[in-house]
Amino acid sequence: MNDSYSRKVLTLIFCMSLFNYIDRQVLFAVFPLIKTDLRLSDAQLGFLASSFMIVYMCFAPFVGYFGDRVRRPLIIGVSAIFWSVATLGSGLIRNYGQLIFARSAVGIGEAGYGTVSPSFLAEWFPLEKRARIMALYALAIPAGSAIGYLLGGALGQHFGWRNAFFIVAIPGMLLGVVALFLKETPEKTQRSEHIPLRGYLALFKNRTFLLVCLSQSIGTFSVGGLAAWMPSYFVRNFDLSVGRAGFLFGLVTVLAGLSGNFTGGWVADWLRKRTRRAYFIVGYMSFFLSIPFGVGAVLASSLNMALVMMFFAEFFIFAYSGPYHAAIVETVPVTMRSMAFALDIFIIHALGDAISPFLLGVVSDAAGLHLAIFLAMLYLFFGGLTSILAGEAYKRDFNLGSDPGVRP
Repeated sequence: MNDSYSRKVLTLIFCMSLFNYIDRQVLFAVFPLIKTDLRLSDAQLGFLASSFMIVYMCFAPFVGYFGDRVRRPLIIGVSAIFWSVATLGSGLIRNYGQLIFARSAVGIGEAGYGTVSPSFLAEWFPLEKRARIMALYALAIPAGSAIGYLLGGALGQHFGWRNAFFIVAIPGMLLGVVALFLKETPEKTQRSEHIPLRGYLALFKNRTFLLVCLSQSIGTFSVGGLAAWMPSYFVRNFDLSVGRAGFLFGLVTVLAGLSGNFTGGWVADWLRKRTRRAYFIVGYMSFFLSIPFGVGAVLASSLNMALVMMFFAEFFIFAYSGPYHAAIVETVPVTMRSMAFALDIFIIHALGDAISPFLLGVVSDAAGLHLAIFLAMLYLFFGGLTSILAGEAYKRDFNLGSDPGVRP
């Protein structure tokens, strides 16, 4: 395997993932501006995020089927161009219905990219490095989200929320064109057989895979709720401007996400030399450790304390990302990995951030944003429980016995 080419693939995929999340999260930074301009309720704002996720998760299985059959770089490139054009269209809308349509179209493009890119990237690297590589891949989530908040808040405040969408759409189009010329991985090229449609039912019998997906859905529910509402929380509770709230939450998110993802991936690869269940140990510890800090952020009476608590909450929440991406690649055959990630996308968003922005908006309208975010943080406890069950299922499914360590 060509190490130089692998690094080039990693760089391009990371940059594309970065703008994937910038284009997605810029919406949340300009929530207060859209709310005023279009005269929307919190529930309507929350549904903008939910409509994106509903389309995103429903389109993913369709892409997954073809992702196991055609050149994945083609899907990656076309998807990036599509979501970028849809992001640009978000700035051209004139009413709420048109904005829902535009954000739903962004979901189609991002589903195509998110379905095939994780397995495509992982296959360019050996097994012993995959948790760290997937952690680097996952770094784009906090980094892109943070930049989306920073750019969205700053551009929206100074140039209007429509122009914010116009500006962030351009890089994704250019990166998409470059991705069209990537090579397929040697591992995929050497496996020419295709799984029949009914063969994918095996994924529903893979207990480890399903429990990993369920754990991720719980984390995604809380993270999605925080992503949608924390900038508004800072605006309402600490009397910050839209730009200042986006800057602070974006800064906390990128610092916590970068350090949390890197730490989680490094610890998982280090621990895997001692136990095959390393991915799942890092998983349940990240869930359990995030809860007290998340609750502390909501209960904090000062802005500085809230930011410190939110940093540690997000640090631990992001730590499971790399290990769980690597776990899916390890536990699913190469001939159905695109569909596996498609099903993963469907589950984590159907049970996660497709519903959490809207539900938190409903709770906020009824009882206040404090309570909505507080409940989202407590929900992470169940992610820890399902992560423990995933480790036990992995032990049984792969006949590890007492798990004495890494075996061929």
